[in-house]
Amino acid sequence: MANHKSALKRIRGNEAKRLRNKYQHKTTRNAVRDLRSAESKDEAQGMLGKVISMLDKLAKNNIIHKNKAANLKSKLTKHVAAL
Repeated sequence: MANHKSALKRIRGNEAKRLRNKYQHKTTRNAVRDLRSAESKDEAQGMLGKVISMLDKLAKNNIIHKNKAANLKSKLTKHVAAL
């Protein structure tokens, strides 16, 4: 058990941040999955901007590595161009 009031506050804050990061990461993974399964090019191009923005936000907040975000963006862009 924590001995300091600030440690208790830190534990509460860390849990809130963990849940927020988990939610954002899962939401982005679902958006990537939906983009990959898109049938039409118009639909995929509309989703691409939103997904890239989500990946950039995850990378900025160190939820995922910046190179992972770059690799995903590259693959998704190539996928949409090939549709």
